[in-house]
Amino acid sequence: MRVRVSPSAPTENFLNIDKFDFDLPEKLIAKTPSKERSHSRLLFAGDTLIDKKFNELTDHLNEGDLLVLNDTKVFNARLNAVKPTGARVEILIEKRLDEFNCLALTKSNRTLKENEIILLENISIQVVAKDGYLFRLRFSEGIDKVIQNYGTIPLPPYIDRDPDDNDYDRYQTIYADENKMRSTAAPTAGLHFDNDLINRIKNKGVKITSITLDIGLGTFKPIKTKDISKHQMHSERIYLSEESSDLIRETMETDSKIVSVGTTSLRCLEAIHQIFGEIRPYEGDTDIFIYPGFKFNVIDSLITNFHLPQTTLILLVSAFAGHETIKTAYQHAIANEYRFFSYGDAMFLNKKLDENV
Repeated sequence: MRVRVSPSAPTENFLNIDKFDFDLPEKLIAKTPSKERSHSRLLFAGDTLIDKKFNELTDHLNEGDLLVLNDTKVFNARLNAVKPTGARVEILIEKRLDEFNCLALTKSNRTLKENEIILLENISIQVVAKDGYLFRLRFSEGIDKVIQNYGTIPLPPYIDRDPDDNDYDRYQTIYADENKMRSTAAPTAGLHFDNDLINRIKNKGVKITSITLDIGLGTFKPIKTKDISKHQMHSERIYLSEESSDLIRETMETDSKIVSVGTTSLRCLEAIHQIFGEIRPYEGDTDIFIYPGFKFNVIDSLITNFHLPQTTLILLVSAFAGHETIKTAYQHAIANEYRFFSYGDAMFLNKKLDENV
């Protein structure tokens, strides 16, 4: 059985958000996907940094290891509506509440007001109320039908272009479940996998299982508080089946690694363990906030893309691999012109085992 060691509580220095800032040349923000999924780059960030192709991932996996995927699917959450004056209103649906109501992020020339009406062709949309940074909207027709007829794939805000046909394929993982079309952002570490790589992983004796976290817009939100411990984390829905739960528990009792594909898979499993002190089947919401000092109990290795500065995701990877490891890896990635963010390249990280933040 493995001995699991976690970092100690962070010093005051590591609670300052400025510690997690960096400058990124605009040219390194990936605006389009790689030509082929598994041909993106992979930076192995261990005791040394090793530059690889993503299809060489199997070099870092062993027979008996367990790969945990997030099988959520992105829905066409972006709508382009107008006010009666003709002014444009962009709507990005965060969460469907029922057949006609949703929570959404909106973008317009002026902040929307309660009871204001927005138009989408012959569909009217009423602004019901403000809910934090989101609005509650009520549609005159069923939301699912509106999304089907008018929605577009919600590319991240830093990809400042309209989606093309390629995006509807490449901004989804190949294992996304049609019955779990509930996310407004993709689990981007999974975008690098193709069927050939999945088959080679299985042939090596590596097990694969799935969990689900419905990814919301909060994943892109920068932290506004200087003291990161005062940040209010957004809530997301997670699902873990009995079959996957059993397989994860069995692997935890061996010397094999549990490898999380993406921060969302990691958040799911660490949240469940935090609730119960073990892994068990679960469906519910989590607002788990992982930053340096967090005690990891489940995940041994993490496959993840390069994240935006001053966000909860850069804090998570710093907590997992160690701040100095991440700082060095990002400096290397920038110097060697890795591609960043959702359509960018990836890293393979191992959990930091000593007690230094």
